[in-house]
Amino acid sequence: MAFQPDYRYGAAPAWGRSTAVDAAAIDQGLRAYMLRVYNWMASGLLLTAIVAYMIASMPAVSALFYETVRTPRGLATAPTILGWIAMFAPLAFILVLSFGINRMSRTAAQALFWAFCAVMGASLSNIFVIYTKTSIASTFFACSAMFAGMSLYGYTTGRDLTKMGSFMIMGLIGVLIASLINIFLQSSMLAFVVSIIGIIVFLGLTAWDTQRIKNDYIEYAYAEGTEEAGKRSVMDALALYLNFINLFQLLLQFMGSRNQD
Repeated sequence: MAFQPDYRYGAAPAWGRSTAVDAAAIDQGLRAYMLRVYNWMASGLLLTAIVAYMIASMPAVSALFYETVRTPRGLATAPTILGWIAMFAPLAFILVLSFGINRMSRTAAQALFWAFCAVMGASLSNIFVIYTKTSIASTFFACSAMFAGMSLYGYTTGRDLTKMGSFMIMGLIGVLIASLINIFLQSSMLAFVVSIIGIIVFLGLTAWDTQRIKNDYIEYAYAEGTEEAGKRSVMDALALYLNFINLFQLLLQFMGSRNQD
């Protein structure tokens, strides 16, 4: 079922009802909807963290995902075949959710979101091997503060961020291309520049996505408890979740202290 406007929540004023009443209803519904989106996102991040830590803390399980190898620069952590599968599996979940959401039930979309967050935890488990727990925690709190600030800006600003969003998406494409090229070049300078640009891009996307979520609700005012509202909240939470995860990984490259240091 394609997403369509639902005027039961007051997006189209009913005959004989004041605009102020409709605006108040939409504002109340918006706050409840945004809270639901952030709850989904926070719950997903918590599941990801739990799965990542559990895999890293159990040697028998972690050995299935990554191994220590000797390189010209010394010992390094490398993914096993299962580790590579875990690294690319989240992309498959994103594609399924993005292109199949209209054909899914709300329950199926929610289940896929949980599965995606768990698989993402498996793909990120090696950070507990590479970086100290203290630096991971400090990076997480710094990332949370930056994310919250940009999300709050996107929610409260009266400025239209549409053009900025388009620019940030172009920047994201550039970051992905440069990252692929650097796999072969192995340039530390290029990696540094890509990381800086990536941080800026995901901070911008956080503000843009927050404003987009807000504006979409105001435009369509999804009725509480409907299939549409349930699936929308999952997809909106996924967008913010991805911004947070990518921002966290980029910040970890600067703030993280390696265990072997």
